[in-house]
Amino acid sequence: MRTLLNKVPEVTVWFWLIKILCTTVGESLADWINEQLGVGLVNTALLFTAIFAGVLIVQMRLTRYVPAAYWLTVVVVSVTGTLYTDILTDQLGVPLWISTLVFSALLAGVFAVWFVRERTLSIHSINTTPREGFYWLAVLVTFALGTATGDWTLELTGWGPGTSILLPLSLIAVVTALWKYGANPVLAFWLAYILTRPLGANIGDFLALPTSDKGLGLGTFGTSLIFLGAILITVVYLTISRADVIDDADSRLDTGTGGTTAGVDRARERTALVAFVAVGLATCGLLAYANSKPHESSLSEGPAPSCSGNTSLSAGDAKQRTANSFPAKDVSSFRTIATDTLALVQSGDQSGAASRITDLETAWDDAESRLSSSDCVVWTYVDGEIDDVLTAVRAGTPDPQAETDALDTLISTLG
Repeated sequence: MRTLLNKVPEVTVWFWLIKILCTTVGESLADWINEQLGVGLVNTALLFTAIFAGVLIVQMRLTRYVPAAYWLTVVVVSVTGTLYTDILTDQLGVPLWISTLVFSALLAGVFAVWFVRERTLSIHSINTTPREGFYWLAVLVTFALGTATGDWTLELTGWGPGTSILLPLSLIAVVTALWKYGANPVLAFWLAYILTRPLGANIGDFLALPTSDKGLGLGTFGTSLIFLGAILITVVYLTISRADVIDDADSRLDTGTGGTTAGVDRARERTALVAFVAVGLATCGLLAYANSKPHESSLSEGPAPSCSGNTSLSAGDAKQRTANSFPAKDVSSFRTIATDTLALVQSGDQSGAASRITDLETAWDDAESRLSSSDCVVWTYVDGEIDDVLTAVRAGTPDPQAETDALDTLISTLG
């Protein structure tokens, strides 16, 4: 078996800084390509899968750690893992809690096979091709898991983009403190690695979202450019300084615990493990409590309006109130996507229709807080029509007539 110099960087503050930068770029760049360029979710995922395969081949053919190649692979894998979760959620309608459980089980399986084969999960020992393969597979799954867990958290709590940064940031601080105390370094590393994904994504959302949605209004393209520039500057610095290169002697001394066995306090490791479990249970309790309370968007706008359904409106009333209550820009955007989807259905491009209708679902969900507060009754009415469209387009055996009828009804309501 070919033995290489260690293929990953030393875990320093530079590692975590650039990891968060890569995660933020992964979120904002994927959103920009998918939504602004109109490529569609599935096509975007296929594109990045191909790019990921290409950069991974280059990375794995190297015999040592090269900052540019390594961090390019991280950027691409962050986008790819995020897109896989988005397809499950937005394209296939899989609930986020199920995605979280599936990716958790998959990650546990990857770690189990990796450890049985290699007897270590330490990134200080990524010095053979099989170990590097396990490493990148684990990284891919952690991004998918982090996406599902982060989105599920937001779904449960309804926290705004600024508030949502605090939970993963606090948990990373706890993991760091327990690592300093004596927690198993491999466990602490992978927990922090997973948590940086929702942290980076939430930072990206906060910067990109418009000020009306409590963001800074930089947009996904502007956010991507800023963070890509920061990544480039950091990678150039690391290439020149070699500040994050692991000494090959350290790699040879690795025992699977993140370094040597000298100074390991097993009692502290066990205490820290109990603390990790306690923090996990406390986090679950916090999420359950937040889920039981009015969400932040409702709190800032007064009590959430109560709607019993769409039976109180006629089609004509719904059309009129949609035009009067909802911003024209939003209505125009929804109508354009619905019209595009109808054209794809009528041309026989079912895959394209399914991809395009996901854009409508995303745009509708993003606008939910402000539209429902404007007119909850008509929002519920239109929401029901959009559900009918999603059901028709995503049916196992789509019926073009049913799709056309549902889309015609929605387009009529949108004016």
